[in-house]
Amino acid sequence: MPSDKEGVLQMIHTNVFDYVNVLGKAADAAWLRNDVIANNMANVDTPGYKRQDVDFESQLKHALHNTRYKSVDARVGDIKSSELTPRVYTDSAGFSYRLDGNNVDIDTEGVELAANQIKYNGLVTSINQEFSNLRLVMK
Repeated sequence: MPSDKEGVLQMIHTNVFDYVNVLGKAADAAWLRNDVIANNMANVDTPGYKRQDVDFESQLKHALHNTRYKSVDARVGDIKSSELTPRVYTDSAGFSYRLDGNNVDIDTEGVELAANQIKYNGLVTSINQEFSNLRLVMK
């Protein structure tokens, strides 16, 4: 029978942390999006500033759909963390409804910030639940 330390090492080398890793990447992306939205809000009066956002969900969707005919567990297990790097991009760079060229709407940013905070809190709760499940299994 393996010792506790050996059991933990075996668990680390299995796919037991696949969901935690993906959830962690999603939480990192949500944190980055929070910073980007705050930057948008700070630049609401900066002439010529263009709103920025973070692309993560499309990368996750692409990574999950790359493996057809597999279970969700297998799909998550096949994701390489290098495939899930959040990317900051300029949103609607050619669009501006103001004369100064700025395309940031403070009300929209406030809604986006609130939605992103809810998403982040949900992701952290999910990560905590995964660790609670692991603790339960290790008992």
